[in-house]
Amino acid sequence: MQARELEYMKLQYEILNDRLEDMELLLTDMEHRDNDLYRVMFEAEPVPSQVRRSGFSDADRYAGLYGYVNSAQVVSAARKLDVIASQLYNQSVSYDSLFVMARNKSVMLAHIPAIIPLKETEIKYISSFFGYRPDPIYKVAKFHSGIDFSAALGTETFASGDGVVCDVEKNDWGYGNMVTIDHGFGYKTRYAHLQKAAVRKGQKVKRGQRVGYIGNSGKTTGVHLHYEVLKNDVQVDPINFFYNDLTPDQYEQILQQSTLPTQTMD
Repeated sequence: MQARELEYMKLQYEILNDRLEDMELLLTDMEHRDNDLYRVMFEAEPVPSQVRRSGFSDADRYAGLYGYVNSAQVVSAARKLDVIASQLYNQSVSYDSLFVMARNKSVMLAHIPAIIPLKETEIKYISSFFGYRPDPIYKVAKFHSGIDFSAALGTETFASGDGVVCDVEKNDWGYGNMVTIDHGFGYKTRYAHLQKAAVRKGQKVKRGQRVGYIGNSGKTTGVHLHYEVLKNDVQVDPINFFYNDLTPDQYEQILQQSTLPTQTMD
């Protein structure tokens, strides 16, 4: 009778271990979707595996379960259950942070640069794109860290996202008169070679708000706006941030134009 009960208990522990393994697989899938889908959507860093496994240690935790015929099955089930409980807690913490990110998503979308910084009707043409281009002064290929929009002197230029003006510069060389906006979430934009600024340092601005007037201040061969987008203080191609203004066909057209050899104006 006792032997039969022990066999029955052993069978139940084996079934329990199988179910716990299924739960571990399900939880691992949740973690992958958390890191590779949800956090990518919100441009958040993935949660490292060591953090997800933190808060659990089995040192001497199961000492009282050894010394019995079925100790291996009992300890295995107890360990899996504790690991799952720890992972579930850490996953819950991660979902709490994702909830906050989702709630702030609309704020983030308003701040990320997403429009061309001039009225389309005011743009004569795009004189130079992002990447290596011939320098008009030194006549050698140099990295051009933004996009040059050719327009009439005094044309208004607008903030491409909500943010705070973090710098207003006046120079006779380099970028000339320039406005820099900190949009938060790791993004900044620069509006260079201005005739003059229309904002002051520390001022809050909204997407579409006038920030300056196009000029030819600094190192330049003509009137234009040099526009930059920075992510974590590294210049990235502004062409990828015009999605609010362009249709898919227009975006494809401007991408093709960006591959043509053009000389910069600064």
